[in-house]
Amino acid sequence: MFISYLLGFFVFVLGLCIGSFLNCVIYRLEQEKSLKGRSFCPHCKHALSWQDLFPVFSFLFLLGKCRYCRAKISIQYPLVEIATGLIFLLIFSAQGANALGRPASGVGPAEGWNFLYTGLLFYVASALIIIFVYDLKHYLIPDKILFPAIVTTFLYRLFGIWDLGFGNSAGFSNFILAAIIASGFFFIIWLVSGGKWMGFGDVKLAVLMGFLLGLPNVLVALFLAFFFGAIIGLILMVFNKKSLKSEIPFGPFLIVGTFLAMTWGSQIIHWYLNFFKI
Repeated sequence: MFISYLLGFFVFVLGLCIGSFLNCVIYRLEQEKSLKGRSFCPHCKHALSWQDLFPVFSFLFLLGKCRYCRAKISIQYPLVEIATGLIFLLIFSAQGANALGRPASGVGPAEGWNFLYTGLLFYVASALIIIFVYDLKHYLIPDKILFPAIVTTFLYRLFGIWDLGFGNSAGFSNFILAAIIASGFFFIIWLVSGGKWMGFGDVKLAVLMGFLLGLPNVLVALFLAFFFGAIIGLILMVFNKKSLKSEIPFGPFLIVGTFLAMTWGSQIIHWYLNFFKI
């Protein structure tokens, strides 16, 4: 038990550190800069020293201000770091439960404690966090982040056909069908509306969701995305922040739905079937 808690703590800290890197990726994507070179303050461009780079703690110690120019640091930085740490911890806990034979993760069947699979989930989760923030800020899903995640997940599912220790017992066709259904649904919306109701980036994001979640969990993710999207949209209209004609990025809702289906997809389906006595 102590070892499990210790491992969980290290996974959370790893997530905090990865979250710090994701903030760097988001900023440099926005500025179209290379990832090479030291981190620096976006305001005064001063290179950051090691004591400025501790995830969350540096933000708190500096009271949310740059050490050198005292400019305000965006709250995005600690939020992304904490979110990444928590998501990594959820993934780790779900995979550990699967290894012990307990139902946990909604990503296909129990795949056991497959370190390669856990690594895939960490990578895809990191990509989705970048997409979440970038789409929320710029109404755009960056292909530079999305396409590698799609290819990596597809290859993982493909190689599982030959039982190379990838633990993919759901069947390759399941994930292909899930990707076709999810992306096809959004493609029809995009085509009929001429891109007014749905961006093509959401179509591509749905491909990744299908390869990652499979059936029926991708349907859970889509339902949750529309559910939360409708609630947030209504709240924004009630407070006159948006109107019916306003544009709202849908990618973040798809990503929230994906994370929920990834972690609790099986439980949500079980609850739904019991609720309606099906």
